[in-house]
Amino acid sequence: MYSIQSDPFVRNEREHAIALRSDKLAEILEQHASLHDREGSFPFENFEHLKEAGYLALTVPQEFGGEEASLYEMILAQERLAKGDGSTALAVGWHVSQVLQLRIKQSWPRELYADFCRRAVEDGAMINQFASEPATGSPSRGGRPLTTAVRTENGYLLSGRKTFSSLIPILDQFTVTAFVEDEERTGTFYVRKGPRVSIDETWDTLGMRGTGSHDLVLDAVFVPVEHRIDICENEGAVGAVMSDHGGGLLHVPACYLGIAWSARDFAVKFATEYRPNSLPGPIADLPHILQKIGEMESERITARTLLYSVADRWDQLPSERAAMKPELGLAKTIATNSAMRIVDLAMRIVGGSSLSRSLPLERMYRDVRAGLHNPPMDDTVIAMLAQRAIREASS
Repeated sequence: MYSIQSDPFVRNEREHAIALRSDKLAEILEQHASLHDREGSFPFENFEHLKEAGYLALTVPQEFGGEEASLYEMILAQERLAKGDGSTALAVGWHVSQVLQLRIKQSWPRELYADFCRRAVEDGAMINQFASEPATGSPSRGGRPLTTAVRTENGYLLSGRKTFSSLIPILDQFTVTAFVEDEERTGTFYVRKGPRVSIDETWDTLGMRGTGSHDLVLDAVFVPVEHRIDICENEGAVGAVMSDHGGGLLHVPACYLGIAWSARDFAVKFATEYRPNSLPGPIADLPHILQKIGEMESERITARTLLYSVADRWDQLPSERAAMKPELGLAKTIATNSAMRIVDLAMRIVGGSSLSRSLPLERMYRDVRAGLHNPPMDDTVIAMLAQRAIREASS
């Protein structure tokens, strides 16, 4: 296990405790990561371990018994958790990041918000928001949802299909976006599992096979009017509505860097121990192996430095969050591309045996590829940076 004391991004005792818990959990999650990857099964037992360790309350406000982790603390926890199982880390990342965003936005009606937070702490309740659809793709591209919300006397009837619904096998509640036809705009709704809510088990992918990201199907599901979140923002909500401006999405790059970290550790250990009979010592002594190890470190240190510095700035300077969207996106795209490069280098160090399913590297190689398809996309980030540079040059 990588020494916490030697990690420059663990700065105090609280962060040390958060990191240590994730390290311990990662060792547990790693035991069944290969099995769930092969089967494409959802790791229910992993979430029992997360619940027992209090991890599911990581970002819940302290007033409800949670840890109220900052963005920096959340990515610290997530990166280390992903060393054990990337699928579990990414899946739970949507929950802890959603709870962080809810804490920032304070947009839910107080009774609903307080009830969920208490259940998250006491019962391990989790949440995620589902917006992607087959016809519209990622909501970040601006497509109008085909899921509809039809007004009734006391609420709405929701019908439609959501894709990439991570965590859906274990969730009892979630939020969804739907087009409110009589208003000609998109609304957000809090939905509980029940009649007319079903799961179409479509998730059979190259990587991140254990996230349970099946399709969610809603067939005229009734949602009471008080559970329409977007119109509750100024009607009995917890406080003034704010935005995290995408800060919570840093759980995504943290996860992929955690996977890459694990691949790096495996490859370095292999290089120091593998002694073919054609050499007087381990392959770590060879110049081309040292070059690859150094390249892994360069990629990893650069990506982590950007990620943690952006998160710290986001925590310390709330008034600058709106202007930080390009940096948040850059941290994600640098991290995910660096993660792919690190895992590739690790496999080059280990050689042909890295392709074997008996080793974890081929799973890590597949898992990190998924980072390209998590928002924000590389082209969107590059466009944001270019547009800002043009504005600055023109001012």
